[in-house]
Amino acid sequence: MSLNEDIRAMGERARTAARALALLSTRRKNAILEAMAAELDARREALRSANAKDLAAGREAGLPAALLDRLALTDERCDAMSKGLRDIVALKDPVGGRISRWIRPNGLVIQKLRVPIGVIAIIYESRPNVTADAAGLCIKTANAVILRGGREALASNLAIAEALQAGGANRGLPEGAIQLVATPDRDAVRALVQLEGLVDLVIPRGGEGLIRAVTEQARVPVIKHYKGVCHTYVDASADPAMALDICENAKCQRPGVCNAMETLLVHADVAAAFLPALAQRLRARGVELRGDAEARRHVPDLTPATEEDWAAEYLDLILAVRVVPDVRAAVAHIHRYGSGHSEAIVAASEAACRVFTQEVDAAAVYVNASTRFTDGAEFGMGAEIGISTDKLHARGPMGLEEMTSYKYVVQGAGQTRS
Repeated sequence: MSLNEDIRAMGERARTAARALALLSTRRKNAILEAMAAELDARREALRSANAKDLAAGREAGLPAALLDRLALTDERCDAMSKGLRDIVALKDPVGGRISRWIRPNGLVIQKLRVPIGVIAIIYESRPNVTADAAGLCIKTANAVILRGGREALASNLAIAEALQAGGANRGLPEGAIQLVATPDRDAVRALVQLEGLVDLVIPRGGEGLIRAVTEQARVPVIKHYKGVCHTYVDASADPAMALDICENAKCQRPGVCNAMETLLVHADVAAAFLPALAQRLRARGVELRGDAEARRHVPDLTPATEEDWAAEYLDLILAVRVVPDVRAAVAHIHRYGSGHSEAIVAASEAACRVFTQEVDAAAVYVNASTRFTDGAEFGMGAEIGISTDKLHARGPMGLEEMTSYKYVVQGAGQTRS
């Protein structure tokens, strides 16, 4: 059987499994998730052994230390995988939930109800724990899932998927509900994202290169998150101490993630006082500052910012700084260079906050808070499959509700249309 035929067969099994999953009660789905978690615990040594093979191969291939760290399945991360599945059990099941209901003048009762999407393909890199997280979220929402991890984690992903399949089968998980593409061949991704009629949605998780490659090849819908070029704007009305705290957190708390601040915009009226204090504080944390001419007038030893800096997702302790004349200039900069992820204003002025929240087009807009909060757990969703910078059908952190679609159920009593 050819690679294309193999992938198509996976899609057909997933489509059949999705129909069976849609009929499962919340209690049954939770029992399946509990059994999956128990099997991960029971196979701890096998998981660690498979992961050791991936780590050895990664070292031999010269993978950087940061990538090896993401690849490693420590005891703590193994604990987190099984705990994550049990946490999903505790979350409210959105499937079957009523979004709205109304009665038409002719007596028709119309309900808008949440339903599973169907078959979801998830393509991801490095972190093998994503295998368990993604599968758990899909099963809770009665979606069949086809997983395709990176080649550097293949042995680990296979071991995790086998544990999930075996544990779930003990409590009635339909065959084909969780599948993992077992080949590192990149053509498998192309074949997977072109399964029109079998795969309903593709969710790529990884770097911008992966997401663009998936999007360019796909013939089915893709939820994208190319990058997070997040801004913080410090208004003339901002409390200086609050602004310093928020900026430090947004840049330094975890700089290598998509919701970290990459560009700081400062109102010209407070730049002379604020920027030297900011430079002292962030440099103490190891941050390199790159500023425009006006910012360098207040802090002369800033590295000159280039045009490329304004659109850069550094994912590092580097921050671009620009001085702007007012809130609307800040909004204009964000419209030009932002990625639609997360944007923040620090201000006491209600008028400035209103302009910013109404005019900035992003998945999350913050008033007097750090952009680092754009996360499913921080939003109270309990878990997320990723963060979308698209507008259809999901935007921002994707929790369980965002992994459903809806249908209309219309109850009549013999009505016909005239």
